[in-house]
Amino acid sequence: MRYLWIAGLLVLVAAASARADDNVRALLVTGGHDFDRPAFEEMLAAIEGVSFTEVAQPDAAAWFAPDKRDAYDVIVLYDLWQDITDEGKRDLLETIESGKGVVVLHHALGSYDTWEEWHSAIGGHFYMADAVVDGEERAASTWREGVDIDVTAADTDHPITRGIDPFAIHDEVYGGFWVSPEAHVLLTTDNPESGHDIAWTHEFGKGRIACIQLGHGAEAYGHPTYRELLRRAAMWVAGRLE
Repeated sequence: MRYLWIAGLLVLVAAASARADDNVRALLVTGGHDFDRPAFEEMLAAIEGVSFTEVAQPDAAAWFAPDKRDAYDVIVLYDLWQDITDEGKRDLLETIESGKGVVVLHHALGSYDTWEEWHSAIGGHFYMADAVVDGEERAASTWREGVDIDVTAADTDHPITRGIDPFAIHDEVYGGFWVSPEAHVLLTTDNPESGHDIAWTHEFGKGRIACIQLGHGAEAYGHPTYRELLRRAAMWVAGRLE
């Protein structure tokens, strides 16, 4: 793999083959949480049909502004970030409402912990701290690394999970996180330390959203089913997979 720095962005380029002009252009947002970068970048380079351009927080909000939206087709969130201005909030929601798709991966479910409108938009929320939501007390969500998780597709007809057989993955579980009752659930697990619903879709305005709770480390990044789920999620929120 080779890397190009362009205007503060890290563009990941697969050395083995040139990216086709019709690839889905994904703006990858990182920052606020460490991860195994070499293994993560190896996964991204192997995903066909999607080109990833990385921007690290706190610079992501600038790319949600109207004059930047033509630079990408979808947003892939792999950050864990809390600071966002009112202007940034407005631009991010308007970007999705206008039709840009979003893929929310793993720890990004904990971003913007006190911004309830954001949680409603994506249909999920990992609580970073105890909270009161609509008058109801909610305890902080839990997590544990290094867990063997059995996963089943809840909808085998959806384009993201069509034909996906039950699979096992070594990953990090989250417990006590919220999934909207309006979300369309794609993947479930019966692991007692995990929430039952671990992947879902949601809509906000014209924008499609796909959330995948999985995706902590190298063993998840290297899992062929996880890679395929990420590829399909990016294609689906971009309107390229029906």
